[in-house]
Amino acid sequence: MRTLSIYWHVLNSYQDQVQQISLKGGNTSMTFFNLLLMLPQEAAADDGLVNVLVQRFNEGGDFMWPVLISLIIGLAIAFERIITLNRADINTRKFIVKVKGALEDSGIPAAEEVCADTRGPVASVFQAGLLRHNEGIEAVEKAVVSYGSIEMSFLERGLVWLSLFISLAPMFGFLGTVVGMVEAFDAIESAGDISPSLVAGGIKVALLTTVFGLITAIILQFFYNYITSKIDRIVIDMEEAAIELIDSLVLLQAGSPGQD
Repeated sequence: MRTLSIYWHVLNSYQDQVQQISLKGGNTSMTFFNLLLMLPQEAAADDGLVNVLVQRFNEGGDFMWPVLISLIIGLAIAFERIITLNRADINTRKFIVKVKGALEDSGIPAAEEVCADTRGPVASVFQAGLLRHNEGIEAVEKAVVSYGSIEMSFLERGLVWLSLFISLAPMFGFLGTVVGMVEAFDAIESAGDISPSLVAGGIKVALLTTVFGLITAIILQFFYNYITSKIDRIVIDMEEAAIELIDSLVLLQAGSPGQD
């Protein structure tokens, strides 16, 4: 509770600064950056898990900031992808039934209208295939494959950057550890004595960047695996829906759209 009160105090002070700068016509983005710098100093005076992490963060040195930035940007990309995929995910079976019903009752134009009114990659692939129905089944198949590849690239957008930050975070951590070890040995050389406290303190600080880097990579890897599994499920839905679309168009051309 004391930790929450400290952060609440910092947030209130940030709000006051934003109001003052807004009245003066200043830039609030720098104020937000100042808030990020204020949090460790304000929270360090209290006890608790958050403040222990803040203390360790401050002990880790300058290389903790690249690790933190990797975590923030990686989480931003992950949340954006999750929101986008949730919006793209629909009840595929219900959508297919609706499209088939439109084909049987009113023909191709009604089915195209259903696809246009439905969000998501499955509806886009359906619409692309229906627009090529006059050119034959082969043209429909090519359109479905082409638009399916395009929709898949949209679904996977940003994953390369997320994978990059998963790799960068432990690298920054290892780099901070190596630099910290060098500084620790420099301190030992300057002191002229191998003191256990001096050696242990230097190594402890050096290893903190590796710990935080690995924790960051683990967190981002969890979101990466969740996103890829969700994309795989959507792609499978697209493939199954495309097969059913082609079958329905074949039956429609044969003059028996009501058969399965």
